[in-house]
Amino acid sequence: MDEYDYIIVGAGSAGCVLASRLSEDPSVSVLVVEAGGRDNHVFLKMPLAWRQVWRGPKFNWNYTTEPEPFLDGRRLSLPRGKVLGGSSSINGMLYVRGHPRDYDLWRQAGCEGWSYADVLPYFKRAEGNWRGEGDYHGGAGPLGVSATDISNLNFELIRDTVAAAGIPMTEDFSGEQPEGFGIVDLTIKNGVRSSASAAYLRPALKRTNLTVKTMALTERVSIEKGRATGVTYVSKGVRAFARARREVILAGGSYNSPQLLLLSGVGPADEIAEHGITPVHDLPAVGKNLSEHAVFHIQFAMKEPITFLSRLRADRVALSVLQWALFRTGDFATQALTALAFIRSRPDIERPDIQLFFNSTRMDAKVWFPGITPAQQHMLEGYPSMNYPESRGELRLRSANPSDPPRIWLNFLGTENDRATARECIRLVQRIYHTPPLGELIERETSPGAEVSSDADLDAFIRRTVEVGHHPVGTCAMGEGTAAVVDPQLRVHGLQGLRVVDASVMPTVPGGNTNGPTIMIAERAADLIAGKALLAPASDLVATSTASALRSTAATSRRPETANTNEGGVR
Repeated sequence: MDEYDYIIVGAGSAGCVLASRLSEDPSVSVLVVEAGGRDNHVFLKMPLAWRQVWRGPKFNWNYTTEPEPFLDGRRLSLPRGKVLGGSSSINGMLYVRGHPRDYDLWRQAGCEGWSYADVLPYFKRAEGNWRGEGDYHGGAGPLGVSATDISNLNFELIRDTVAAAGIPMTEDFSGEQPEGFGIVDLTIKNGVRSSASAAYLRPALKRTNLTVKTMALTERVSIEKGRATGVTYVSKGVRAFARARREVILAGGSYNSPQLLLLSGVGPADEIAEHGITPVHDLPAVGKNLSEHAVFHIQFAMKEPITFLSRLRADRVALSVLQWALFRTGDFATQALTALAFIRSRPDIERPDIQLFFNSTRMDAKVWFPGITPAQQHMLEGYPSMNYPESRGELRLRSANPSDPPRIWLNFLGTENDRATARECIRLVQRIYHTPPLGELIERETSPGAEVSSDADLDAFIRRTVEVGHHPVGTCAMGEGTAAVVDPQLRVHGLQGLRVVDASVMPTVPGGNTNGPTIMIAERAADLIAGKALLAPASDLVATSTASALRSTAATSRRPETANTNEGGVR
């Protein structure tokens, strides 16, 4: 029987960090069990190739939702990375932490030790930011973070338009002013994707105390007398058991970690028993509280061929690929997102509730061959995301078979507040994109179209087209009481030797992208697990940051920001 001090299930954004940090101690042994394969494919290294891999089936769990009750029964695709590095190997590489208040609200909800003052030192420890070491950034951490190369992305045109529309500018979304418009940071280092695997796991693989098993699906956690003792997994058709001397740590993400708990008999006892699994520990919150960002595509046809589509002409692509292969520079060494903005839909709310992506071309842009294949219409897209949805979904087992995907409901747009914010997202993009100088270059709005303007018509458009932001959280929520799965030390309530360390422990979704926050969580968890002294909070700095972020806001919001009030949603 294999035996290790720590067993980590999942080599995604969190699992790679844990594997690296815990194996720094040569006196302990660490096993990582990953269902996906190696991340050697060139598309997992070339930044612009993210468009080829994030929705493709090869490195993906290929999950979908059940029919969504507020979206006319649509099923939504839920891409999640099934490969070393997890979703950090297939995502859009945006490095965004969210608003400082997001973490202060975690702390106020009972998550002791997770305020922004507490977590900022761990964000910094992870980062190798292009700005270098400073008050808000780390300069020597494993995770490479660079600024977008805006050379061919019409940045000045978009910036001048946004300024004319009255949106403030910011130099750093993770700095003193998290609100406004600016160039986004990316998890790219020297022209190559800086996934959690590349940044953390790969450099640690030479250690003799670290074992990584790929293509190995974990079936269940064994629990004896209230303590996790190991995991059963299947690799190449062979079932094996690995014993944990100290802890089992689930790092499979917001869908796989709760599924594995349920398969192991940990969760709502009645739901578990429905599948013939003997409940081991009744924990009603497992799989509940699922929160995701809802996003929308607003598209505009251009009068002139000014978008990034021009850069996708076949001969230019060939030269760009060669440039990337030789020098790690050029179009394929970046993300092709022109800019980002965090905007409040109303002046009376505390935090920006809309994240707006300014895409440099249409999302379905393809390489084209002059005279052979017809070029697509040049289009620009605004891509707004709701930062703080009220609606909550859930996850349940489909069966007792670990190979069966879980049943997932997002319950998107289950409250009137969410529907109102969604409509405001679209109207905000329309207002900005029709502002000169950009507005003078637009031929027509193609989606949803000028004729779609009433609340009812916009609601119908949203139901037909809304997609996920790829930021699921909350299904093993941190906190105290019946709504929580893990405590602030990330230990599963009521059990010993079992933790969850991934995005599923976030009690609410941050107002930004979740890869950076997940890596931060794992950095802090590694110290908690190893029993090390925690990094000192950045209290003085954070007080300044938060105060600055709030100075421009008006009075208290008229509506609650975090309510779980689905109007008749699925379960």
